[in-house]
Amino acid sequence: MQTSRIFETDASRATLLARLLVGWVFLTEGIHKFLFPVALGVGRFTKIGIPAPQFFAPFVGTVEIACGILVIVGLLTRVAGLLLLINISVPILTTKLPMLTKVGFWATMHESRTDICMWLGSMFLIIVGAGPWSVDIPLMRRNQDSKEPGQLTVEREIDLSYQNRA
Repeated sequence: MQTSRIFETDASRATLLARLLVGWVFLTEGIHKFLFPVALGVGRFTKIGIPAPQFFAPFVGTVEIACGILVIVGLLTRVAGLLLLINISVPILTTKLPMLTKVGFWATMHESRTDICMWLGSMFLIIVGAGPWSVDIPLMRRNQDSKEPGQLTVEREIDLSYQNRA
């Protein structure tokens, strides 16, 4: 994957709204894991059977806080979005899917609405990037400006080496 692809975006300025939504929810949920450890941190992880809850609850909280901030400011948005997608997939798979057999479809959909929205929002940000109002844009421009005309990128050098072998 090209490094510039991480920063590239042709998404609308309205992408900022999706970043604020996704970033804010993860940021606040991460903080909650530290403020309310019995209900939402180590205690919750223990209750639902996550192994090593004393490690994973603070780890997940830290990832949610850090990636939530990155998404809000639009820095490394695709990378943060991927980490948050993995993060939100765990509760969907471990708590929401098992609910289907216990309480049925509609009750499960009610309980999982935020998780599903965060999963979709994270996927959206991975696909489109941060949008023009982000820290990723100046980084992308600086990355492009630092390449002298005619300078080969690593990806281009690899392509040329494969072509020369044929």
